[in-house]
Amino acid sequence: MTYTYKTQGTCSSNIELDVEDGIVKEVAFWGGCNGNLQGLSRLVGIRCGRRSTSCPDQLCKALHEMGY
Repeated sequence: MTYTYKTQGTCSSNIELDVEDGIVKEVAFWGGCNGNLQGLSRLVGIRCGRRSTSCPDQLCKALHEMGY
């Protein structure tokens, strides 16, 4: 199932997820910064400047919204 999540408070505008049988097969961020790769590779929430959220945090919210 492909799902597009509209992010809030980050440089990226959307996250596109491809989830199959509860397994994330593909993730694509639209826009954003190098922090996406750094944050996802460490699987920790990083702060983006003065923002109260991050791209990894928004990914987590998208997965929760999908029911995971």
